[in-house]
Amino acid sequence: MATTPRLLLSGDVLGRLSLLYKRFTSVNKSAGPFDAILCVGQFFPDTTDQLQEFMDYIDGRREIPIPTYFIGDYGVASPKVLSAAANEPGNLGFKMDGLKVCPNLYWLKGGGSFTLHGLSVAYLSGRQSPSGHQFGKYTQDDVDALRAFVEEPGIPDIFLTNEWPKGVTNRVSSEDVPSETFDSSCCDSTVAELVVGIKPRYHIAGSKGVFYAREPYANEDALHVTRFFGLAPVGNKEKQKFMHAISPTPSSTMSASEISLKPPNTTLCPYKIDDNTASRETNKRPGDSNPEAQYWRYDVKKRGHGAPESERFCFKFLSSGSCPRGENCSFRHDAEAREQSMRGVCFDFLNKGKCERGSECQFLHNLVDEGEGVSRKKPKSGGAIDIRSKECWFCLSSPHLESHLIISVGEHLYCAMAKGPLVDDHVLLIPIEHSSSTLSLTPDGQRELFRFQCSLRTFCKTQGKEVVFFEWITKRGMHANLQAIPIPQTRASAIKTIFNLAAKRLGFDFETIKNDDASEGRELLISKFDGQTGFFYVELPDGTVLGHIVEENENFPFQFGREVLSGLLKIPDKADWRNCKVSKDEEVIMVEAFKSQFKAFDPNEA
Repeated sequence: MATTPRLLLSGDVLGRLSLLYKRFTSVNKSAGPFDAILCVGQFFPDTTDQLQEFMDYIDGRREIPIPTYFIGDYGVASPKVLSAAANEPGNLGFKMDGLKVCPNLYWLKGGGSFTLHGLSVAYLSGRQSPSGHQFGKYTQDDVDALRAFVEEPGIPDIFLTNEWPKGVTNRVSSEDVPSETFDSSCCDSTVAELVVGIKPRYHIAGSKGVFYAREPYANEDALHVTRFFGLAPVGNKEKQKFMHAISPTPSSTMSASEISLKPPNTTLCPYKIDDNTASRETNKRPGDSNPEAQYWRYDVKKRGHGAPESERFCFKFLSSGSCPRGENCSFRHDAEAREQSMRGVCFDFLNKGKCERGSECQFLHNLVDEGEGVSRKKPKSGGAIDIRSKECWFCLSSPHLESHLIISVGEHLYCAMAKGPLVDDHVLLIPIEHSSSTLSLTPDGQRELFRFQCSLRTFCKTQGKEVVFFEWITKRGMHANLQAIPIPQTRASAIKTIFNLAAKRLGFDFETIKNDDASEGRELLISKFDGQTGFFYVELPDGTVLGHIVEENENFPFQFGREVLSGLLKIPDKADWRNCKVSKDEEVIMVEAFKSQFKAFDPNEA
């Protein structure tokens, strides 16, 4: 029988990690063991006096003894510490379960949800921001992500916020309410609106400087009650309670009768339901109806290249992702080259097109595909950065082609199983001749591509699925591949909302190119792409095409489409194709199974 998770809740830490973990050690000895600490309120120091002690833990001079999650991303040194964490390679992509700051310390960024020891945890990090995102501020996009979470099946177990919800002390005796709570500061109407929709079993907040355990209250249109805890700051002079232990059984394992139990002191919901509902509908964005998915986290910043006259790459930028010289650097800060370097491509090969060390070099002397590829074998000798067909792992005539992944071959394109597929039946549509994009295919090639797409759509509908197609076109002439990923029909309505929210997190808005017939949408897409820039587009099941021109200085994630869909499908660990690689024997089995099922729909079998 599974053990019920045991969690400690903490109020504003204010950098006092020594006091936090001293109290943890004491509580853990008497009532443990505990699985994690969840911190609300301001996590970072209030003044520089506390900074040295705090940084001892961040820099590893002192050990953090238990997994600790925090949402109060503001205070002294927070921009420096959090910027460094956000730029760590392991923290890029879909990271709703926390960005790792140092061993055992995780930053819950923005608004989202994740599962912790079987418990469903939602969070809204920081305080309300009237404009753009900054550390310590939440934005409208973060709120939208949580509104989407409301539509998810199941009952959220825990909701973490920094601010108290406005009105939480309504409908209780004033004798039971600490006098400090009558001050309306640190009370947030948006948090109140969200908690009405989310209906968590536990709502935890800080920032008020006082401990308050509210009587449980009943939720509208739900069987279960919500318990609210406001926690005091760590080490506060008034000796208010700053740490509280809970051991809730995950709602996903509870029966309806267990969920519906109401303590005798249960009150009515304290919030003004009608006002909150009206506010939610007023502020709702187009396309927000029925989004059925979790969201994702990127902290990818736009960076400038170096001086345009230089063709050499900056080693500092390629190795670390940043350069202290910034725009004054005379070398190129190239995001694509950094991605290649991170995948093991030789710096000299990237910079010069060749490496003098030859076979003694331990790094790759060919470019690695930015997405899932049919092959990526290392050639015996180096080559120029501009790939030719004989070296390309996608060209059908290439000696490096892994032909066992091929499913069907036409006159202009072939279909192949993706290497490291996100889901079963994840395939690629690839031009036979070396081409930088499927948008540059001849009219006959376009017609064949459309037939392939229609066949895949029909095939997937027989399995209760829709298909999402996307392509990332780079300026480096990589061999084109249009990715086709099946999505359950129950999640299809959320795809547009999710891609638009992901775009906003990266600082751009998609252009909606067409929302009607799929073939006409593709024709319009071709007419808008000039072939001179980077470009990403996604074709949605309802015919909508979303496009984005990737600017010269934009650090656009190579696996953007895959990362977004991994969030939709709740398989964030598969956002990177390298986590999904299987043996050649397994690949052969997967391809043969797909061929067998797809044969009746294959346009090349007619």
